[in-house]
Amino acid sequence: MRPIRLPEPPIGRRSATEVFEAGIYGIIKRVVVIGNGFSGAENQCIGLVRALGLSGCLTLYRVTRPRGGINKWLHWLPVSLHKKLDYVIRQICIYSGVQVEARWSKVVPFAVEKTGLSSVIEADAKQIAMMARDTFEKEGPLLVIASGRDTISVASSIKRLATENVFLVQIQHPRSRLNRFDLVITPQHDYYPLTPHGQRQIPWFLRRWITPRRPPARHVVLTVGALHPADSAALRSAASVWHDELAPLARPLLVVNIGGPTSSCQYGADLAKQLIAMLQNVLWSCGSVRISFSRRTPEKVSKILLKEFSSNPKVYIWDGEGPNPHMGHLAWADAFVITADSKTSLCYRS
Repeated sequence: MRPIRLPEPPIGRRSATEVFEAGIYGIIKRVVVIGNGFSGAENQCIGLVRALGLSGCLTLYRVTRPRGGINKWLHWLPVSLHKKLDYVIRQICIYSGVQVEARWSKVVPFAVEKTGLSSVIEADAKQIAMMARDTFEKEGPLLVIASGRDTISVASSIKRLATENVFLVQIQHPRSRLNRFDLVITPQHDYYPLTPHGQRQIPWFLRRWITPRRPPARHVVLTVGALHPADSAALRSAASVWHDELAPLARPLLVVNIGGPTSSCQYGADLAKQLIAMLQNVLWSCGSVRISFSRRTPEKVSKILLKEFSSNPKVYIWDGEGPNPHMGHLAWADAFVITADSKTSLCYRS
């Protein structure tokens, strides 16, 4: 993937929307990414920024949710309501003398313990919109890129508060009110129910209620897979960084990425054992095998694979500690096995 060079715009002051219709190259000087702490979602935003050649202008913010205790059952709530409810529950516990576990009182982005990015700024829609308005004359329009369900309300609020100063790109299907965004980028499979095959899977009396509307061409771009930051420059860099660890391994090198459960695939022990049997069938042909898990991988699944392969000298299993080897794997592997329940962002390679 090479940086996208768009044409220079005509001279003259214009709104953010007009600027993007004519091309952003040479106009956009700053980008705000609204993340949710999931590397799979945030990497899609960063991949778009890299493709636009704007990596040096990037500021990352995050939308965070309370963690621990009852909060694991409240992720379906809007983030703002979830935070307020968490505050009320903790106050009730304090006044009633009930001890709140330490992790429950934290409000952190998902996976922050793994990535160490605890210093990332909390996304505040009012502050970001104010910054976009106050600096528009000097810095020009602000490009805001967000990904993930939890970021939708913050990103759309920024656009509402600074309509003429912000161009908003939402990655992954927001499911409703697409006119809140200047552009939505989402995989084709989000519109699978619209296909003839998808329609046959839905009872006729439910089609009206659960089939998404056709996307307006002006606002939506459909992709085959996920956006990603693994361009040739990133892979060359990763190949250098991981050279000492991965270059000496016996070839061919097979990388296995294991995801977690989804609504249509509840990854359990039976699927883990099936995967083990398949890997055992091809292990003889591999020089080395490296296995890594998603943060969504159930513990019972990872334990089964650890028990089976931890003593095999051909197999290395990343335990989640230290730098994530994913980019190194993309640069050095000869073949990949990606579990079907994994997100498409685990599968990218230039």
